[in-house]
Amino acid sequence: MASGKRSIDPFTTFIPFGCILILCAYFIFAPENSTAALEVIRSFLGDKCGVYYLVIGLGFFLVSLWLSYSKIGKITIGKPGEKPKYGFFSWGAMVFTCGLASDILFYSFCEWIYYYEDPHVIGFGNINEWAPTFPLYHWSLIPWSFYAVLAAAFGFMLHVRGCHKQKYSEACRPLLGKHTDGILGKVIDILAVIALIAGTATTFSIATPLLSMILTNLFGVAGSKYVSIGILIVVCAIYTTSVMNGFKGVNMLSKICMILFGFILAYVFFLGGEARFSVETGVTSLGNMIQNFIGLSTWTDAARSEAGFAQNWTIFYWAYWMVWCVAAPFFMGMISRGRTIKQVIMGSYVFGTASTLISFIVLGNFGLGLKVHGRFDAVAQYHANGDDLYQTIIDIIRQLPFPVIFLVVLALAMFAFYATSFDSITMVASNYSYKNIEGDEMASKKMKLFWAILLILLPIALIFSEGTMANLQTVSIIAAFPIGLVMILIIASFVKDAKNYLEEGKAEK
Repeated sequence: MASGKRSIDPFTTFIPFGCILILCAYFIFAPENSTAALEVIRSFLGDKCGVYYLVIGLGFFLVSLWLSYSKIGKITIGKPGEKPKYGFFSWGAMVFTCGLASDILFYSFCEWIYYYEDPHVIGFGNINEWAPTFPLYHWSLIPWSFYAVLAAAFGFMLHVRGCHKQKYSEACRPLLGKHTDGILGKVIDILAVIALIAGTATTFSIATPLLSMILTNLFGVAGSKYVSIGILIVVCAIYTTSVMNGFKGVNMLSKICMILFGFILAYVFFLGGEARFSVETGVTSLGNMIQNFIGLSTWTDAARSEAGFAQNWTIFYWAYWMVWCVAAPFFMGMISRGRTIKQVIMGSYVFGTASTLISFIVLGNFGLGLKVHGRFDAVAQYHANGDDLYQTIIDIIRQLPFPVIFLVVLALAMFAFYATSFDSITMVASNYSYKNIEGDEMASKKMKLFWAILLILLPIALIFSEGTMANLQTVSIIAAFPIGLVMILIIASFVKDAKNYLEEGKAEK
């Protein structure tokens, strides 16, 4: 291939690099000022503009259903009649692990604790039914609709239209036209890369302390920010090694993840003593979510009578998944060649959403069941631990038989989940750095190494700044605001281009 096609794009490589260095310095050397600045911006975007995130969330879910069952859903990503490159399990494993799998594992154990004493959740009725309902809502249909729809759009762009630019702006070309190559396109790409880095920073910073706590309990190592940073470096080494082997390494690591994930679920379900309660509570929670889905999706708490529940949780989660939409759906589109649009969207729901729901139902309801049956009160322990959620998770795990075995497997699973998530991010970000690159072509190893290191810098800075959960949430809420507009533009462009493709008569009849 001509060297011109592999020339580096400075706008999507060096400008984000400079921005990250500035942010790292700001978080490390001015932690109090950075916290105050983040709070001001969060107040405006989350409190004043929260309905924006909710509308995008519900809109994407409805669009995903329409696309799947319209003529567009029959379009094959690739040549008409082409067979999938990966089997369903291999494809599904990469779909589930390329995004927020490590966070799903973390929140599965504990999110119900946040809601157990929340006035808004209590207002729905039986708290033992509604505390586990909101985690299912926050991690299922709407979040995965972001991934599913955009994966279809990016897959169509890469494998049907055969574009030579793997960038966010390129997905907007059917509407933007020549402006895609101008300043507007460059702004879109820079925003996308910054959002990508914000998402990775939030993910690392939220769940890494649990890994640190596990190591503390296993080996007696005193927990500190330096232990967390050491964990980040080890994770970086793992995913860098894997991503250097391309899709083969990612595919193998994702399968290992699913094996470890399955072991964790089976261990808790069969040995935890709360199997019946977990299943029955899970069915009840699913029923609550389905019956109240539209109401939950449109509730804004306009009078702010519920202490900002929608702003602190639902809006944060939508924003959090939105910033991950720069990388995860792009990767999903790359591996979806040979599948129809409908298969990509519905397959994402079947594998991604189902795996997520099972995780929350088994792991979350185990802790809740312990409380209901008087075996262990995780809520009281949470307060006794000084509202330390990470220690509380360890305390819940210690109610299992042979907890040390479980902690070892959990640590391995979290390392593997982190690695697979950042495999996909590194791969996408590396391709982003080139002005032109073929749909199946890989970035150079040097470029992958550059991004592997760059992606770890901001999480380390956030750990040094000892950022609170509010700070971490704010990073995602800020980055997601402009990305939401770009996501809408991408879907409108995709629909327009897909309709043109059908009119050209190239799709399967």
